Amino acid sequence: MSAGAQGHIAMLAFSALVAGSFSLGADAAAFIDPGVMNAARFAIASLIIGVAAAVTTGLPRAAFRASWRYLLLGGMLATYFVLMFEGLKTAAPVSAAAVFTLTPVMAGVAGWLMLGQRSTPRMMLALLLGGGGALWVIFRADLGALIAFEIGRGEAIYFVGCIAHAVYTPMVRKLNRGEPAVIFTFGTLAAGTVLLGVWSGRDLMATEWTALPPVVWVTLAYIAVCASAATFVLLQFATLRLPSAKVMAYTYLTPSWVIAWEVARGQDIPGAPVLGGVGLTILALILLLRDEVGSDGMEPSAPARR
Repeated sequence: MSAGAQGHIAMLAFSALVAGSFSLGADAAAFIDPGVMNAARFAIASLIIGVAAAVTTGLPRAAFRASWRYLLLGGMLATYFVLMFEGLKTAAPVSAAAVFTLTPVMAGVAGWLMLGQRSTPRMMLALLLGGGGALWVIFRADLGALIAFEIGRGEAIYFVGCIAHAVYTPMVRKLNRGEPAVIFTFGTLAAGTVLLGVWSGRDLMATEWTALPPVVWVTLAYIAVCASAATFVLLQFATLRLPSAKVMAYTYLTPSWVIAWEVARGQDIPGAPVLGGVGLTILALILLLRDEVGSDGMEPSAPARR
């Protein structure tokens, strides 16, 4: 399997796992401070990834040279996740997923500015189709709802977080110096844990952990293991094999996955018009998979890995 194909499979799994954090996060956001929740999340995920790195690749001292790289990346991820949970206090899960679909375009711009990555015409078409399909899914094929869309406070807060996420993607490729994905992920998570611990220190001490409802503990377990430890490795893995815009294009599947999560939680199955939007997002991914790429997953016009 080529490096590019490996990256695509990683991002398919990434999009499915990320979607669950929208549904669960909306349930837990009202009961715990976003900084506290994510400080605990990063700490648990750091422990899991640290153990995995120790028993597989090891943790050589050389991998932690220029540790400012991990602080920078950890700060970006911490910003994204804190603002996500802050936004979910008022934004509905599917509405937040709508904001998330703006990330691929921002990631593409960041990748162009930072790495000189260029999108092919087919990729541009795929981004447009994926974005249109995602919006159609998000607004459940209701053109009136789409036209009347107004950005609420929660969506605006989360949008700022998505900017940090979009810049993070090409930044991983720029700052990685050959470290394996699991080690680079551990450094990023450990740095994020330190930053969030400093930021939320007082709230961490003041939180009555034993009084938290079960939904908080379920959410914490999921986002730490599935939506942090697993997805961070998948994202690092894919980012080193695919252009930034192509990596983030998989976020167009997130609204569809969110609907699947909501249906599993007892919501109604969407009608045929909405499923047509899902079809557009799948078509966009097919276009991406058919795009002409080199052996390292980069378009011929893009520069070699740095």
